[in-house]
Amino acid sequence: MHYLLIYDLAPDYLERRAEFRNEHLRLAWEAQERGEMVLAGALDEPADRAMLLFDVDSPEVPQLFAARDPYVTHGLVRAFHVRRWNTVVGDLAGNPVRPE
Repeated sequence: MHYLLIYDLAPDYLERRAEFRNEHLRLAWEAQERGEMVLAGALDEPADRAMLLFDVDSPEVPQLFAARDPYVTHGLVRAFHVRRWNTVVGDLAGNPVRPE
């Protein structure tokens, strides 16, 4: 199953992220190497949200990631949400559906 971890970023996110970026990226790459995280990155213009895509069996994995993420623990993320994403098109779709 795919889950999106959606971060609502603080207004000063870009100015403050340098201090915590290496630790955040280390956690993200470790999750990717375990096969949990598929893609991640911030939206641009404006940099007000980030999306992290997980391919896991439960929402607990992205929730635990957020709980450990220094961007969250140090207030660069104002709020986060975990949403199941029912992917149906593409090579990585969790439930591929083709036209009849």
